[in-house]
Amino acid sequence: MATPAPLLSRRDLAFQLYDWLDVAALTRRARFAEHSRETFDDALDLSERIAARHFAPHNKRNDQEEPRFDGEQVHTHEEVAEALSVFAGSGLLAAAMDEEFGGMGLPHTVTTACFAFFQAANVGTAAYPFLTLGNARLLCAHGSPEQIDTFVRPMLDGRFFGTMCLSEPQAGSSLADVATRAEPRADGTYRLFGTKMWISGGDHELAENIVHLVLARVPGGPPGVKGLSLFIVPKYLVAPDGTLGERNDVVPAGLNHKMGYRGTTNTLLNFGEGVRHRPGGQAGAVGHLVGEEHRGLAYMFHMMNGARIGVGAGAMALGYTGYLKSLAYARERPQGRPVAATGKDAAAPQVPIAEHADVRRMLLAQKSYVEGALGLLLYCARLVDEQHSADTAEERAHAGLLLDVLTPIAKSWPSQWCLEANSLAIQVHGGYGYTREYDVEQHYRDNRLNPIHEGTHGIQGLDLLGRKVVRDGGAGLRALGEAVEETLRRAEAAGGEAARLAAALRAAWERVTAVTARLWAGGDPAVALANSSVYLEAVGHVVVAWIWLGQFLAAGREGAPGGDGGEGEAFLRGKRQAARYFFRFELPRTGPQFDLLASLDTLVLETEPDWL
Repeated sequence: MATPAPLLSRRDLAFQLYDWLDVAALTRRARFAEHSRETFDDALDLSERIAARHFAPHNKRNDQEEPRFDGEQVHTHEEVAEALSVFAGSGLLAAAMDEEFGGMGLPHTVTTACFAFFQAANVGTAAYPFLTLGNARLLCAHGSPEQIDTFVRPMLDGRFFGTMCLSEPQAGSSLADVATRAEPRADGTYRLFGTKMWISGGDHELAENIVHLVLARVPGGPPGVKGLSLFIVPKYLVAPDGTLGERNDVVPAGLNHKMGYRGTTNTLLNFGEGVRHRPGGQAGAVGHLVGEEHRGLAYMFHMMNGARIGVGAGAMALGYTGYLKSLAYARERPQGRPVAATGKDAAAPQVPIAEHADVRRMLLAQKSYVEGALGLLLYCARLVDEQHSADTAEERAHAGLLLDVLTPIAKSWPSQWCLEANSLAIQVHGGYGYTREYDVEQHYRDNRLNPIHEGTHGIQGLDLLGRKVVRDGGAGLRALGEAVEETLRRAEAAGGEAARLAAALRAAWERVTAVTARLWAGGDPAVALANSSVYLEAVGHVVVAWIWLGQFLAAGREGAPGGDGGEGEAFLRGKRQAARYFFRFELPRTGPQFDLLASLDTLVLETEPDWL
């Protein structure tokens, strides 16, 4: 029997964390001074072990036995709760949180790598702690001390789980049209009335309680997104001493059944339908205001932006594990014979399909997508650590500015191209790839949800081109350009092949800046934004080429791991080859895209709906 492929490559994680991003240097800062490379590796070891032993084994069962709703209660199979109990007991749920909240204080870069193991092993079960941690981080940033004690600490202990409740049936992604209302009461609480749609983790029996973060409108507030406030709405009411009370008036109307992520409950939730009445005859779901009224969307972006990067990380993890499985299959599956100038010798033994040029092309493409995406996500996580631990306020603000402009790319690029990696993994498996007996079929379906999760490509394109690159006079784009320039200078100084790759990247970056200016020069936002998804894809490819140039330099540096030959040398050669592939096969895609953008093409604007 073939040896199972690993969930992720520990060698690649070590290279990217230590040799490229130099995460060990963070231990010289006061925030991370109690840690070392050994503690980082211990966390990675623990994550890999729990993911392999407790998450991966029921991934297929998640897909085959979806959560079900009997009209009163949501049921999941027992392995989900068992895995989550082990996860919570390990301390990994709070690993990146400060010690004052019961956390380990690990760098975000390290915990991002740790959690990728769980996303690769079983993205459906991993979604519950993913949402819970985002919820807890928001409340740590914007909640009151009482709210932190009542709701955050039990979440970090794994006793409560969390959700985010934004979308509504009539509004979808248009949060300006949110209609759920929140009526203030004399005791300082609010009563919520409305319906929320597509709520992942919205109801289950996997924890003692569920903490919903709900966007709603307080009567008399301004219209649109400026009138939204944020509320904590628990499934069960919580007394001041932390004990659980009666069921709150938030109930599931049913479950949505998706093509992937089937292990994650996805619900339509009704708030305040009068099914349950509060003492004194007050109907509605009891809610607690977070921060100030009418600032809810600003608070929610704290969770949304983290979730966007987390969705990109999940897409990367699914693409990465699919790549490793297709690589293992291609190395072991015999079929056909080498193509020779004199023709094939039918009597010759068959060769593993990895010997065929087109299979190697598909594997190399996958490698370039998933290892590039991993680099992008870890780089963004490193920026989070810079925000929290850099020596000066200026450095912390700069990291935040750079993270802000990279967030839509970090969400959408892996969601598009690691899904393509999953498609290629199926192709490498041939007919077997389309069967449920092989994991790659499920990985594709699971990953197909990520281009929708936390905002579509279209929304991310509008965010990048319409806000992030033009905000504050283009400060975000300049910050990204400075980061790119630093890598270019190092590559040019190295000379040789690195300098040649740098020349291609410099030309592509010059097109980014020129096309961005061209799009906004006309002063017509409709024309500028008509092809913003094309802009997102093109700029994303340039950014990942920059990531690959950085890895190419690290792989060629004197003293790089593996330079003494053997498997280590093969790893470094593979790194450099994947970078070459991206520059030769992928970066040139952006030329026609930038040409289209520079032409201010209005074809889509001129297309009438009744022509379609």
